Amino acid sequence: MNRKFSFAFGEFYHLYNRGTDKRIIFIDEEDRERFTSLMFLCNSDRNIVYRDIPIGLTYGYERGGTLVDILAYCLMPNHFHILICGKKDGDASLFMQKLLTAYSMYFNKKYKRTGGLFEGTFKAKHVNTDEHLKYLFAYIHLNPVKIIDPKWKENGIADREVAKRYLAEYAYSSYLDYRGIVRPEGKILNREVAPEYFTTAKDFNNFVNDWLNFGTEAEK
Repeated sequence: MNRKFSFAFGEFYHLYNRGTDKRIIFIDEEDRERFTSLMFLCNSDRNIVYRDIPIGLTYGYERGGTLVDILAYCLMPNHFHILICGKKDGDASLFMQKLLTAYSMYFNKKYKRTGGLFEGTFKAKHVNTDEHLKYLFAYIHLNPVKIIDPKWKENGIADREVAKRYLAEYAYSSYLDYRGIVRPEGKILNREVAPEYFTTAKDFNNFVNDWLNFGTEAEK
């Protein structure tokens, strides 16, 4: 990320990064659960010893104040996307530094490797229009479809019902939370700061279906 990049209060930002040399950074379910839990724990103005908190107790932990408001996220095999609303300038960078450092330490210890895990510092894009923000809600939540249908954005969905079922079973994004599923991971999000694009789970479902029908252009 460009060091001159600043995060303004109440503004929306798309944060993302991928593994160095496009390597897989989430190899198994434990890895995905660890990164997801760290999104909750690292979004704190406190210094937390993450390894002392069992994953099963993560979302009941009193973490104090948050550094950013997370609106949406998605984990893919070799990269991730997080959509945030900024608070104080510097807090988003601190959140990402804590998140990527903690996960890299976990990953390197588990897989007995050394060196950087991610492709440099994280990337950030300011989202300054409603159109772009709506696009990102679709782009982030539909990203997992690429796992089962890599060319769907260029060629269209091969089987929409299969894609919908896959999204409904994919636990490592905020898709289920917007679908109205109550689960511990829902505490990662602060949906109160998001525009009221989807007042009900049905609204979100209709929104997703529209994008599945017409496809999206990949952002990266």
